[in-house]
Amino acid sequence: MFSRDIGIDLGTANVLIYVKGRGIVLNEPSVVAIDTNTGRALAVGEEARQMVGRTPGNIVAIRPLKDGVIADFDITEAMLKHFLNKINVKGFLAKPRILICTPTNITSVEKKAIKEAAEKSGGKQIFLEEEPKVAAIGAGMDIFQPSGNMVVDIGGGTTDVAVLSMGDIVTASSIKLAGDKFDQEITDYIKKKYKLLIGERTAEQLKINVATVFPGSRYEEMDIRGRDMVSGLPKTVTINSTEIQEALEESVAYIVQAAKSVLERTPPELSADIIDRGVILTGGGALLHGIEQLFSEELMVPVMVAEEPMSCVAKGTGLMLEHMDKIARKKLG
Repeated sequence: MFSRDIGIDLGTANVLIYVKGRGIVLNEPSVVAIDTNTGRALAVGEEARQMVGRTPGNIVAIRPLKDGVIADFDITEAMLKHFLNKINVKGFLAKPRILICTPTNITSVEKKAIKEAAEKSGGKQIFLEEEPKVAAIGAGMDIFQPSGNMVVDIGGGTTDVAVLSMGDIVTASSIKLAGDKFDQEITDYIKKKYKLLIGERTAEQLKINVATVFPGSRYEEMDIRGRDMVSGLPKTVTINSTEIQEALEESVAYIVQAAKSVLERTPPELSADIIDRGVILTGGGALLHGIEQLFSEELMVPVMVAEEPMSCVAKGTGLMLEHMDKIARKKLG
């Protein structure tokens, strides 16, 4: 086995790449800066993210993935090519085998688009695997046993909920509501309450530094600057945790509801396992303050946040590739 195996967590918000034997070698925002006059990509990843909301009119920062699927094919391909060149896996004998993660309910057309983009970026064989399955493996769950494991993967564009057993998904649900929607809710709330327009990055800072989703579990304040909708001039206001909790209440309740409905559809034997083992939260959304308390209270089972929840899917791709090799070796043996 000389070809380098690569696992890609192709996320709406971030792309992480795992290379066999080297671990996670790249973690960058899924953003491409395009010059609208020439159509050329000027920057990709972190460099492009720095430009969001700060560029002249002819430069736009585009996120080519929406809700976990490809919204702009050519730009996704350009972004993948750029990242794969950056980690320099090419000049190493064969073309790499690539394992890419997708949300659970994407269509065959969407799957085909992801496969094609990866092939054009230089992959030899492309495998697609469902995100919650890979996240569960990356979070350290042994999903190949005949017992129930439940994972809630809250990403940038989608939240995937799944119950797994014997290496496969038993019941699952994927909703197009996750980290990006939280940012949007925060932006809308501040616009409505304070008549203040804030940018994406400010909303994200509030989500990280001030937000909580469990009433009364945190109290922080933060001064934010934006543009007053009435006067058109810059203005500063102070926002606290309680306000952000209010802003996020509806979205988070929707995710909890998705988890409940998956539990309700789970066979009783597996439900019993989940009461013992609990639920694991992965993805960037698992870092939201108070989220495990909220889930635990609503689902009435133990809930834990995975270690390094943002890199679970990428780590899982690595373990999944090893598992595929083991199976291949068994077949040959």
